[in-house]
Amino acid sequence: MSAAPTVNQDGSFLRAQRLSRSVTLPCAFPWRAPERQPLLTDLSLALFPGERVGLVGRSGSGKTTLLRALLALDRPDAGQVTCQDRPVRPASVAALRWYRRAVQFIPQDPVSTLDPRRTVEALLMEPLQQLQVPCDHHERTRDTLEQVGLSTRFLRCRPGILSGGQAQRVAIARATAIRPAYLLADEPVSGLDLPLQVQVLDVLTRLSREMGMGLLLVTHDLSVVARTCERTLVMHQGELVEDQPTASLLQNPQHPCTAQLLDAAHPPALFQGLLTAP
Repeated sequence: MSAAPTVNQDGSFLRAQRLSRSVTLPCAFPWRAPERQPLLTDLSLALFPGERVGLVGRSGSGKTTLLRALLALDRPDAGQVTCQDRPVRPASVAALRWYRRAVQFIPQDPVSTLDPRRTVEALLMEPLQQLQVPCDHHERTRDTLEQVGLSTRFLRCRPGILSGGQAQRVAIARATAIRPAYLLADEPVSGLDLPLQVQVLDVLTRLSREMGMGLLLVTHDLSVVARTCERTLVMHQGELVEDQPTASLLQNPQHPCTAQLLDAAHPPALFQGLLTAP
C-alpha cells in the first residue's frame, strides 16, 4: 500500500482551477481576423486521494485537452493545475520528477508506447530507474506483473508477442510499479472486446483499492465508469456539465448530453459491477 499522499489545502490531491484553452482555426482569407475555437472554458475540478473518478464525453468535448493539461504536457491559456499545493506546468524531466512519481498515465494504445526492442522486464524497470524510486527494482517488477494478473514468464517477452489485453496489463504494471498516488487513464479498454474490458477494469479497481491509488478514467462510454468509478464528471463543448456520484448520475442524468451517452452505453454486462461492488 502507498503512503498517504500530501494534499492541497482544500483536501484535494489534484486540482484544476479555471482552465481555458483555445486554438486558432485555419482561414482561407488572409485579410480576415483568425477565429479561435475554445477547447476548455473556465473549467475547474478537484480529485481527492484514493477516489475513482470517471471523465466522460463525446469526441471533441475537451477530454484530451484537459488530460494533457493535467499531465503537464500542455500549458492552458488561463488557469492552473496544482498537486500537493504545487503548481503543475510543462517543465524539464528533472523539474517534474516529483510529479511523475505522484501521477502516472495509462495510454489508450499501449502497444504504440511500449518499445518493441525491449523486454517487458526492461520496460517495467525503466520508470523505476528514471524516477529514482528507492526499492529493489527487480523484485518490484516481478511483484507488479503478478499484481496485474500476468505470470513472471512474461518478463522475458517483447511487446510484439502480447495480445491486446496482455499489453494493456503491462501498461498498467508499468504505471503502477512506482506506486503513484494517482493514475490518469485515457480510454484504457476502448480497443478490447467486452470480456477483456471487464477483466482490465476489474484489475484497475482492485489495484486502486489495494494500493490506495486514485484513478481518473477518461472514456466516452458511461458503462465503463459504471463498473469502475464512484464519481463521474461529464464534459460537453469544453465545459463540465455534470459532477455526480456515478449511481445517481446513471439513475437521474441532469444534462441532455449525459442522457445521450447513457443511451449509447454498452449492454448491461458492464453496469452489473455498479450493483455488485462493495
